[in-house]
Amino acid sequence: MADEELTGVAAWAVDLMDALGAPGAGLAVAIENVFPPIPSELILPLAGLAASRGELSLVAVLVWTTAGSLVGAVGLYLLGALLGADRLRAIARRVPLLEVEDIDRTQAWFTKHGPKAVFFGRMLPVFRSLISIPAGITRMHLGLFALLTFLGSAIWNTIFVLLGFFLGENWTVISPYADTFQWVVIGLVVVAIAWWIVKRLRASRPKTA
Repeated sequence: MADEELTGVAAWAVDLMDALGAPGAGLAVAIENVFPPIPSELILPLAGLAASRGELSLVAVLVWTTAGSLVGAVGLYLLGALLGADRLRAIARRVPLLEVEDIDRTQAWFTKHGPKAVFFGRMLPVFRSLISIPAGITRMHLGLFALLTFLGSAIWNTIFVLLGFFLGENWTVISPYADTFQWVVIGLVVVAIAWWIVKRLRASRPKTA
């Protein structure tokens, strides 16, 4: 599947698929789950393109990429479980602007909305990786977490693999839209964090008579 014009992450993903086949696509997606800056929106269409060329089996690509998503997500879940709520509270006591109550509120929110957050979070850039950590911290049932992660990942992966499969050599037409979507999500996260910091700074100012 060697394409001379591919560079960077795309070339790395193609090299993995050339060397390992469909499991290489799964490995690339597993790594992407742990390191969000690596975009699955690029890796998945490339795997679909390889399937359209007959170099990989479409079914094998879908199975291995979804398995890779699950493996990466479970790894971050275990990291969250190892960290635990008590350690997180201890960290909050030492971090400026962060309070233990913030951790408790977040934990309560995730306990209530966790299943929806895990399922739909699998279809959002950045959140796709990060949502696994609070799931582990709150000790969400691992079986339920794995099921929701599998279903959400299967939907996301299938969409982008099939786009690469049916678009073939024209798969690059979706790249600008995927990039825009990812940056919109990142921008919203940055705005939300900035708003939270400003709000907390205002609340921490000493009140004057």
